[in-house]
Amino acid sequence: GGAGELKEQSLWEMKFAATTGFVANGACRPSFRTGGCNAVCRPSLRGGLPVLKRGRGVAVWRMDAAGEGIYGESTNPQDVRVVIFGATGYIGRFVVKEYISRGYAVTAFARPRSGVNGKKTEEDVRQDFPGASVVFGDVTDPESVRTAFETENPDQWASTVVVSCLASRSGGIADSNKIDYQATLNTLEEGLAAGASHFVLLSAICVQKPLLEFQRAKLRFESALQDAAEKDATFSYSIVRPTAFFKSLAGQVERMKTGSPYIMFGDGKLAKCNPISEADLAKFMADCAVEESKRNQILPVGGPGSAVTPLEQAEMIFKVLEREPKYQSAPIGLMDGIIGLLSALSTFIPPLKDAAEFGRIGKYYATEDMVGPSFGSDTLEDFFARVAEGGLEGQELGDASVF
Repeated sequence: GGAGELKEQSLWEMKFAATTGFVANGACRPSFRTGGCNAVCRPSLRGGLPVLKRGRGVAVWRMDAAGEGIYGESTNPQDVRVVIFGATGYIGRFVVKEYISRGYAVTAFARPRSGVNGKKTEEDVRQDFPGASVVFGDVTDPESVRTAFETENPDQWASTVVVSCLASRSGGIADSNKIDYQATLNTLEEGLAAGASHFVLLSAICVQKPLLEFQRAKLRFESALQDAAEKDATFSYSIVRPTAFFKSLAGQVERMKTGSPYIMFGDGKLAKCNPISEADLAKFMADCAVEESKRNQILPVGGPGSAVTPLEQAEMIFKVLEREPKYQSAPIGLMDGIIGLLSALSTFIPPLKDAAEFGRIGKYYATEDMVGPSFGSDTLEDFFARVAEGGLEGQELGDASVF
């Protein structure tokens, strides 16, 4: 563009002129996410270095300030594209279905073989998400992630929202940095290049006291996400930090059905939490796409009611099973000994580094409180009652069973 009068100005041309002082020529539709041309050059966050990254010709002129875009009263959900990563995970499945139920234009990104132990085929995933566009790929490959944002008509969307439900499957050192940080960073960078206006991140409340590798990896990404929003006033985020999931507290129910005791550490009064159901958490995450109060916020969240200790959880289970309470206590010091031994051996046997990390994860979850503001209506006691009657089908822990 250059100096001169604007003729037959469209909205974007007027905004471009007002913002930059230049006139856009017919071949260059500006992106108001960057103040530049349709090439959408963005700084890469990889490695913390300001490397220019060229976008793919996606022009987004609708700035989602207060009352605009996803926050505008006149914006219909079907006009907002929501791209969800980690779509087939424990929480991701519910998040996808919640956004679909609210009428958003949902794209679900999944592995070709997904679900617990890779049991789901591509056809299984498509059938699980009627009403969504399903894209298959690899979140560790930026070019593969890019395909989730490809569309023939980008201008049909008032806004694009990215939702990440990604989490390392094991919590191991390498896997945490590969998924919780780098793969999630890939979704952010490709989302920014595609003109995304908002990013909803599923994190974890335990990052508030980071002692584990996966927590540090999540915090590194949270920092990158916040930096992106600081650099671009038209981009925003919601960082959701849930307490604990129902399924992670139900691992002993089947044992207890057969008369086995409830195993706890110490007196069972450590590690209290107010866990949240997958459905309630999905609702909270969907609210993040429309509620201005959740914009550029870190949002700890737990389920309804007061926090309960492992001892109180056991009492709930014995009550729904109609069994006499039986307990078995294990000393926390036992875990310290195992962790210390594995750490020492890992000097000579490197693969044991992950085993030691799993031990640290186990101790963390056995000793640290996970309490957040209450949200939702599903109660832990009702969940235990359903599990006692119907088992844990659909609640499989898979690779995350260590938690």
